[in-house]
Amino acid sequence: MKAVDKDRLLDDLGKLVDDHIQSAVAVFQNMHSELLVKPAVNGGWSIAQCLEHLNRYGNYYIPLIRQGLARQKELTTGGTFKSGVIGAYFTRMMDPDKGKKKMRAFKEYIPGVELDGHAVVAEFIRQQEMLLTCIGWARRADLKGTRIPVSIMKWLKLRLGDVLQFVVMHDERHIRQAKRNCPMD
Repeated sequence: MKAVDKDRLLDDLGKLVDDHIQSAVAVFQNMHSELLVKPAVNGGWSIAQCLEHLNRYGNYYIPLIRQGLARQKELTTGGTFKSGVIGAYFTRMMDPDKGKKKMRAFKEYIPGVELDGHAVVAEFIRQQEMLLTCIGWARRADLKGTRIPVSIMKWLKLRLGDVLQFVVMHDERHIRQAKRNCPMD
């Protein structure tokens, strides 16, 4: 892994999260409930299920990211960030352009079919706005020093910078999946 400019990394992540918010508002927020919960043609998740899956991960990671940022005593600006080997692997796995392999979700992160689509979208937007705020706070944080436990293996802790990348790439992966379920006009 090579070191990357911290500000550029956070700019790129922030842009993706902002794009997720814009997509949720422009595409999903005003969609009819029936379309939000309609299963994918290929038998996959509905739009609401894709977003609920992300909400469940957000419920786990966003509070831990906030706590990790709040615990930092010294503020740092600028500099570089270098991913850890495992963090880079997880991020690559989630990246929809690099990690093409289909994966099964863990049981507690598999959404049911009985969902209030609009409530799911509203929660997704709220969480994305909080994630964007955290990315802003991360500009003054040490992305290497704070470690956050992985949701499926709590004994494994990743660097804050790796967790931010993983969460945003995971969101990107499932936003694309949800968009594939949108009806063609």
